[in-house]
Amino acid sequence: METNNSKEIESHQDIDFEVVFLEMRNLLNNNEYDMFREAFLDLHTYEQSEFFLTLTEGEREKLYHFLSPKEVSDFFDSFELEPDEYEELFSEMDARYAAQVVGLMQYDNAVDILNELPKEMAATYLPLMNREDREEIRSLMDYEEDTAGGIMTTEFVSIDSEMTVRQAMEHLKKVAPNSETIYYLFVTDPRNKLAGIISLRDLIVAEDDAYIGDIMKERVISVRVSDDQEEVANIVRDYDFLAVPVVDFQNHLVGIITADDIMDVIHEEAEEDYYKLAGMSEEGSPQDGNALQSAKKRLPWLIGLTFMGMITATMLSTFEETLQKVAILGAFIPIIGGMAGNAGTQSLAVAVRGLSTGEIKDQSLIKLALKDIFTGMITGLVCGVLLFGIISILFGQPMLGVIVSVSLFVAMTVATLSGTFIPMGMAKLGIDPAVASGPFITTSNDIISLVIYFSLANALMSALV
Repeated sequence: METNNSKEIESHQDIDFEVVFLEMRNLLNNNEYDMFREAFLDLHTYEQSEFFLTLTEGEREKLYHFLSPKEVSDFFDSFELEPDEYEELFSEMDARYAAQVVGLMQYDNAVDILNELPKEMAATYLPLMNREDREEIRSLMDYEEDTAGGIMTTEFVSIDSEMTVRQAMEHLKKVAPNSETIYYLFVTDPRNKLAGIISLRDLIVAEDDAYIGDIMKERVISVRVSDDQEEVANIVRDYDFLAVPVVDFQNHLVGIITADDIMDVIHEEAEEDYYKLAGMSEEGSPQDGNALQSAKKRLPWLIGLTFMGMITATMLSTFEETLQKVAILGAFIPIIGGMAGNAGTQSLAVAVRGLSTGEIKDQSLIKLALKDIFTGMITGLVCGVLLFGIISILFGQPMLGVIVSVSLFVAMTVATLSGTFIPMGMAKLGIDPAVASGPFITTSNDIISLVIYFSLANALMSALV
């Protein structure tokens, strides 16, 4: 039997939001104040943000008159926009209204937006906020952007270890409306040092007169304000936390990081690694219409790879005599270079992923090297045998097939090994392993594979000529 809840979910999924948004725009443009507010506030905050982004500048200005700063701040918390888009939206608002919107947002999100805005805009809004919001936001802005301190929020519930359960419940009722999450309650001692943790469930079922210090769990996994956000994401993932406490160097509780913030971090880190693997110095956007900025992001790697390509060209000129004697050798250069590059890129992708998740750190380097060698040998052997058969049949030159297939075998083995150990070496030197991008590995393996190929061809020249 289908429950009422499942019917509600199904009916919600069947909603045509294009139609709903069109009706709401008509209400907005016709100044149907009450009907618009009722329809708008009935939406989820994500849906509100999606509707907002469909409006024109004039319609957005009208919406600001229909909604309070608090109602606008609720769906601004859902935004993930580019810096120039934030600047455009806040430029449309009255400065006091905009300051209230930012101040009423979750503090960590407010800090993210203020850091994206021009400094003069941020400096204008801060004095217009109420004192408590301003101080909380300023304290968070002091932390580096990609650290635990930079992504934490100070809107959390902490309770004193000397409270009774009854006192803690009364305190919780007061502070819960302004807290980002209440499922974990972090316990502090009288000096505000992190002392333990208690779940909301455990608090509810405990005896009213029991002391928090007696029922809390004393072992707490926490992070330091200076910890890298990627390390924090790994901790939250490994322990399946909904929130993790953030402490300073003296173990004072200063904030928490919630799972939704970690999801943003994982998205940002994955995007950053993807761009680096593609050989781009910075992340870009498909909507970025500035060709000059896009070119600036791509040129550093392309220029570097151009010089590496010159090494390949120089090597080819070195083996010019060999190519003149056996011209057909040149036909197989793209196959050997391409297959070695592909093998190296596959190995690189696994290595970068393993380094980012911490899995590679747990493995023996010797065991990892042996695995890569055997993987490269197996893939190289299969591809080499296949290529030997094709060359022997099509060209009728078994010795040429031997040279090409053996070169491919060695090149793929070396490429697989380098695809793992180049990023590992960079990680040891404190360089982001994703910098060992696909184009870098591919070009490096081109050079290596050519050395192997022509060295072997020179050694067996007498059998070819």
